[in-house]
Amino acid sequence: MMIVMNPEATEAQIGAVVERVESAGARAHVVRGEELTVIGAIGDREHVGRLELEGAPGVDHMLPISKPYKLASSQITHGRRTVLDVGGARIGGGQFAMIAGPCTVESRDQMLGTARTVADAGATMLRGGAYKPRTSPYAFQGLGQEGLRLLAEAKERTGLPIVTEVMDARDLESILEVADAVQVGARNMQNYALLSEIGRAGCPVVIKRGLASTLEELLMAAEYVLKEGNEAVILCERGIRTFETAYRFTLDLMAVPVLQQLTHLPVIVDPSHAAGRRELVPPMSLAAAAAGADGIIVEVHSAPDEAICDAAQQLEADRFPAYMAGVRAAAELAGKRVSPPPSIARAG
Repeated sequence: MMIVMNPEATEAQIGAVVERVESAGARAHVVRGEELTVIGAIGDREHVGRLELEGAPGVDHMLPISKPYKLASSQITHGRRTVLDVGGARIGGGQFAMIAGPCTVESRDQMLGTARTVADAGATMLRGGAYKPRTSPYAFQGLGQEGLRLLAEAKERTGLPIVTEVMDARDLESILEVADAVQVGARNMQNYALLSEIGRAGCPVVIKRGLASTLEELLMAAEYVLKEGNEAVILCERGIRTFETAYRFTLDLMAVPVLQQLTHLPVIVDPSHAAGRRELVPPMSLAAAAAGADGIIVEVHSAPDEAICDAAQQLEADRFPAYMAGVRAAAELAGKRVSPPPSIARAG
């Protein structure tokens, strides 16, 4: 249930409504806008319905939240878009973020060299995997703690916030000593125990859509994080499995505008994993920006043909500045502003 307060509602009246909601065993989610305050009552519908808050002091009206994902629904914010701060970088609400870096951390030279290139070209955040989910248990699984150490050094040298994948809740604490945001991969989208743990940790999280998941299933995954009180959720379209075999996955760009209707959360696109081939990444990136995405997460490598994993889909670092310029132009045509790197934003 969504409780819309009067524009003149006092803090005491808002607090009284919150207290009554929580007394019914429901969770009160307060959203403060420029003119209105909305309180989402999340819990058993019958219990919330018996509160009889219609006509209570400060309450304007009440509306049911029809979607099964309550906190992720655009209804909860009255259509207002969420803007997130990730280590000083902003994403959502017209702020476009470029998250770039190698698929996995392989060596110091590779990580630092690529980090410097993407930072100089204006990337907003730096990606890189210390832990990697692989289809084969015998494939390279990442450098683990050494990879985190190299990510920390890259962050120190460039000032870029770090985005890296978490696969196991037992690694979350050590990852968060370095990372500004964690990534939940497509194969873990429905790992609800991991999502709940991330929710309790309170860290920004990028949740990638599962290989055969509906948009509602993606939003329900986000709900596991949101219900723990963590509002810093970014959704990522990364391609889904279809009957087509000419490329790795089908990049569902229709998901971008549809998700932006359904939810207030930022929506980004991963063209690298969908394409599986680097020559397809630039046009899909331009299309994603033109479709209104709030950002792109893309793989870049100093010597991609020598990469340990996903060599075919990683962009060459020396071509990244031209790629970045093209994406920036497409994003601006769609009404977005590319967020500057945090160091530049602070200086400005």
